[in-house]
Amino acid sequence: MGAEPVYERVTADTDGEVVVFLIGMRINRFRSVRSWWPAFRAMPRMLKELTKDPDSGLLHHILLTGNPRTYYVVQYWESKEKLFAYASRQESEHRPAWAAFNRAVRAGNGRVGIWHETYSVPAGHYENIYFGMPPAGLGAAYGTVPVGRRGERAAQRLAAAGKPAGEAA
Repeated sequence: MGAEPVYERVTADTDGEVVVFLIGMRINRFRSVRSWWPAFRAMPRMLKELTKDPDSGLLHHILLTGNPRTYYVVQYWESKEKLFAYASRQESEHRPAWAAFNRAVRAGNGRVGIWHETYSVPAGHYENIYFGMPPAGLGAAYGTVPVGRRGERAAQRLAAAGKPAGEAA
């Protein structure tokens, strides 16, 4: 990661809607590299494209693996509108990757699978706390503030969500 751990209790500095996009793939047949390799390689290209463009709306992402067959990306977005705009933009890396994946699926008999989930979480319906680690998740996407500015307890932070930092319930 490169960032230094923060040794105070902090919470994400956001007070509005949070958009979380989860996307992943599962390799069903390892030996069918031609079926899954294009999908595997496409995600880093898309993330690089999004990271280079501060107006894209992508705030932060985390790459994860569940096991040798499954790979995931957790993405935090400014808005669902910016997420959808990127997905449908003709000149983005997403369009050729999606077309290539569809061709591979038609020819590959289930050798690779993909999935995604989009969450648009209104203010007041999320909370978080971080200690002893570099900013992660929402904290990495939005920056952090001392936990006391939003409430010492999870219930207080939930009640304070949607209000500017410092107006904890």
